[in-house]
Amino acid sequence: MPLDKRTSAALAFWNDNDSPDIEMQHVEAMASLARRLNFRAKSIQSMSADRRAKHLAQMGDVSEAIASRALIAYHFADQRAVMSAFLDALGIAHENGLIKEEDVAKPDKAKVEAAVTAVKATHDAGDVDLYLRTLAALDPETWAVLDEVVPPIT
Repeated sequence: MPLDKRTSAALAFWNDNDSPDIEMQHVEAMASLARRLNFRAKSIQSMSADRRAKHLAQMGDVSEAIASRALIAYHFADQRAVMSAFLDALGIAHENGLIKEEDVAKPDKAKVEAAVTAVKATHDAGDVDLYLRTLAALDPETWAVLDEVVPPIT
């Protein structure tokens, strides 16, 4: 991901106060930043969210839990239009990009290809690809077809 998107994802992560286990993930991220910067944890805690986001975005070794939560927070903070458009194109019920059902049926490859084409016609292709890669990474069982449809992120 480019640095500007990583920074946006990191800022969304720090601004997320509602997700499950977010407090533990914030503590983990602050501890990682403190070690990396050789700061006291209290100093990291007193930094603004913008400053913590800039530092976190530059770290290449964040845990999978923090990276996943940052991607989820980023999409809900900045990419709801992409999420909604894709789910609408597939006919999946959602509330502003949040899938309503616990179990979503595996979508048909042809339908996914058509949905991807339709969404890329109206949204930035890089944003669409990042969202789809995030879906595939977070729920590989349901979204395995995306590995065949979306190019890998480089």
